[in-house]
Amino acid sequence: MKTDKESYNLIIAGVGGQGNVLASQLIGQVFIRKGYFVTIGETYGASQRGGAVMSHIRISKRKQLSPLIPKGKADILMALEPVEAIRVLIPYGSPDVVAVVNTRPFYPVDVTAGEATYPEMEEIERSLKNLSSKVYFIDATEMAVQMGLPILGNMIMVGALIELGLLPFNYQDFCDILSINFDKKELDLNIQAIEEGRKAVQRGIKGLTFSVV
Repeated sequence: MKTDKESYNLIIAGVGGQGNVLASQLIGQVFIRKGYFVTIGETYGASQRGGAVMSHIRISKRKQLSPLIPKGKADILMALEPVEAIRVLIPYGSPDVVAVVNTRPFYPVDVTAGEATYPEMEEIERSLKNLSSKVYFIDATEMAVQMGLPILGNMIMVGALIELGLLPFNYQDFCDILSINFDKKELDLNIQAIEEGRKAVQRGIKGLTFSVV
């Protein structure tokens, strides 16, 4: 994807408690500092109970855009939950949309209660391949668990997004924003998570850490 476009439509999707709202706010701050117009629109399900949470980030060089991305006009999806990626891409995807997807499922209440079934990962991968021009899978939650703090999966995903070069900002741009939002302990953990996401892309491992479809 070219990173010299006049505007970008990014969706960050997940469920309550995964930190996608924070990720969207930080990315928005990066672009404001770089002189872009930024609009963030958010939609919430039952977020306190693990319901769907979706952030629309609209970035433009020329003007302020409306808060919600028009149907079929997303450029990039960063999904913190795999089925949420499908749910978002069906209405908002386009032939050119690129998706970066965390592989760890978050089972809704009806699945844990045995009233519904969660699709197999192979089925999810097939669906996402059909709904996007390219999809990148990363085991962000597993990597965050190994770091001792599962919530850092959101920053691992941002690190992967940065390393893939899908948006016109870099690692240092994002670290600068982190430094004005977190104290030293939190800053060090978040930077470590960003670096883990970047390393996963750099390794390009097919399978447990990072894969491309």
